[in-house]
Amino acid sequence: MKISFGLITLNEAENLPRCLRSCADLADEIVIVDSGSTDGTARIARESGARFFHQDWLGYVGQKNQVLALAQHDWVFSLDADEELSPVLREEIRALKPSDPPPAVSGFSVPRCVCYEGRWIRHGDWYPDRLPRLFRRDRAKFAGGRVHERLEIAGGVTPLRGDLHHYSFRDAADHRARCQLYARLWAEDKFQAGKNAGPLAPWLHAGFRWLRGYGLRGGFLDGALGGRIAVLCAREVFLKYQLLRELNRTHPP
Repeated sequence: MKISFGLITLNEAENLPRCLRSCADLADEIVIVDSGSTDGTARIARESGARFFHQDWLGYVGQKNQVLALAQHDWVFSLDADEELSPVLREEIRALKPSDPPPAVSGFSVPRCVCYEGRWIRHGDWYPDRLPRLFRRDRAKFAGGRVHERLEIAGGVTPLRGDLHHYSFRDAADHRARCQLYARLWAEDKFQAGKNAGPLAPWLHAGFRWLRGYGLRGGFLDGALGGRIAVLCAREVFLKYQLLRELNRTHPP
């Protein structure tokens, strides 16, 4: 099994070395599609031996599909620059490489574990957050809106055990800012698709999100951080529906 590791980047000089170190000895090539970095991202990528390409921003879906188009091998591992392969996941992938999986297997999913304020979060809505990341290039494509793209795979997906480590937020302020951004992009996508939200939608959806993350999925087991994460996730959901309602009001059919 030859694997192309693929990333999209924009000003990821802080994260990129950690990400590349975790996969360099497993990669038969590394493909990086950059949308205009002005820090040291390009230098770090080229010094690592990666194939580095510039592509004006096409959205998350467009950028990641561009990586698939540029990859030279049948199998692709899709990484984000703020992620790294854990030691257990590295060894699982190393064990896969000597031979191709059976034809019925189109991909492999991995659990993703977030490092938040110096701690690994292993409960609530954030874990295991299992995602397909290693897949046959000719059986997969990215789809979705402007945020929270998804990978669509034709065929069977086999779970792997090792975590994909995710260093997602610098601090609580960064978390809140990204919640605001993702909520706005989600609301704009839904509005353009003709969706509406009733007056109770922000409260009901946010309340359910908090209950699910903190209670039903055990976020309380992560202590005070679990509580804060559940509140911030609920806040993002509230903002999504509140912004959609505002768009419905200010741009009636």
